Amino acid sequence: MSENTAPVNEEQISVENQQEMNELFAQRLQKAEDLKAMGINPYGERFDNHEKIADCRAKFNPEAPEDEVQKAIVAGRLTAIRVMGKSIFADVKDSSGRIQLYIGKNSIGEEQFDLFKRMDIGDIIGVEGHLFTTKTGELSIKAENFKVLCKSLRPLPEKYHGLTNVEQRYRQRYLDLIVNDESRKVFQQRIAIIREIRRFMEDRGFMEVETPMLQAIAGGASANPFKTYYEALNAPMYMRIAPELYLKRLLVGGFEKVFELNRNFRNEGVSRRHNPEFTMMEVYQAYGDCNSMMELVEDLITTVAMKVIGTLQIDHGNGKVINLEKPWRRITYHDIVREKAGADWFELSKEEKVKRATEEFKLNVCMEMSELDITNEVYEKMCECNNIQPTFVTRLPAELLPLARTCKDDPTLVDVFELGINGQEIAPAYTELNDPVEQRKRFMEQFEATKAEGDKVEDKVDEDFLVALEHGMPPAGGMGIGIDRLIMLLTGSEAIRDVLLFPQMKIKK
Repeated sequence: MSENTAPVNEEQISVENQQEMNELFAQRLQKAEDLKAMGINPYGERFDNHEKIADCRAKFNPEAPEDEVQKAIVAGRLTAIRVMGKSIFADVKDSSGRIQLYIGKNSIGEEQFDLFKRMDIGDIIGVEGHLFTTKTGELSIKAENFKVLCKSLRPLPEKYHGLTNVEQRYRQRYLDLIVNDESRKVFQQRIAIIREIRRFMEDRGFMEVETPMLQAIAGGASANPFKTYYEALNAPMYMRIAPELYLKRLLVGGFEKVFELNRNFRNEGVSRRHNPEFTMMEVYQAYGDCNSMMELVEDLITTVAMKVIGTLQIDHGNGKVINLEKPWRRITYHDIVREKAGADWFELSKEEKVKRATEEFKLNVCMEMSELDITNEVYEKMCECNNIQPTFVTRLPAELLPLARTCKDDPTLVDVFELGINGQEIAPAYTELNDPVEQRKRFMEQFEATKAEGDKVEDKVDEDFLVALEHGMPPAGGMGIGIDRLIMLLTGSEAIRDVLLFPQMKIKK
């Protein structure tokens, strides 16, 4: 067998890489010590008056006279070094982009030239010089002085052909941000999206508020909470699963338009679309309803998309383009189920529903389930995941949503919508229930249906919230928007980990 066809021993490659990494670390550590011996702090000092590389590029005037000096002061990380005798070309990169450096022995001086030759890819430096274009037309900085700001002891991933290990990208996000421009762009867009969301809400008269993240009763949604213990109060506590009940207390108190951009915590699975710690925005508008929220979210998403992404046509690859142009589709829960399960679905007997769902649709349902649960399995597995273009699903069964007001024409349905885009729920919204007697009744029914042995009503039902409702809450519309999922949508990302700087990972032991 020839050398070119010999099998690759990945374990041996890994050992060799680790040995090389250890040698490089030792070499760089020695370089740091050498800098100290020269009276240079390898971990730098304050470096004022520098500008973003993107701003340097933007201000350059190629029509300026040759004798006009266009000064530039930048700071960033070295990502490439090319030594060519008495000249060195290097690339420096900051959060806004990259620019080439030209370090000439004659222009920077022998001492600084020799010092630069000690630099490694990954080191952080500050550079002063002037802008010019090379013979090949590349905008560059001719260095007149530079400072060591931080000696990097470990090489960047390019040493081993880039950061290709997906798990390493998530565990060592700092490396991902250094070497992957596309990843850094997504997080810059995330920051801009959240900034524009706040601006949009404030421009429409909503006040941003803060409510407790540590709660005595986990309420406002159906989810498994993270539990902790408050030693000073000698009491169990929960990380919040939703801020809803506290925000409604503010409606009672007279705050008419409120929102909270918040972190919620649900002790559930991790997947491409779920992280146990996630960002939501909840919105409540007194004297509004479900339709108010529909108009609000449609305007919010389209406005933010245009301001940050610059288009309403969001490319998700493989020919899939999400069209956010208004108006968005509206369809009732019953009609969308009929589309997928058959026009006669709601006239079928329970036995016929189970037979069709298991044999035709390959769903995991059984006779022990209620008819509502069987139908909702069809909805979740066959309807929600196929709402690729923006779709408002309205008029859901009342049993599914105990905090929503029933429809005027049918008390078995609630006046809500679920906004689905790209096969996932982006925002549910309600015409909020403000009848304290009915709310108490629904809470008790929910408690009886879900209680486990030893559960007490006072530990599961938020009596203080019910007392607040009894003081009077105005009719209102309320909505929750999954911010992480919205960012996935707008940035064309398909996994929630790609839009979270530090997603939850398995703990290494």
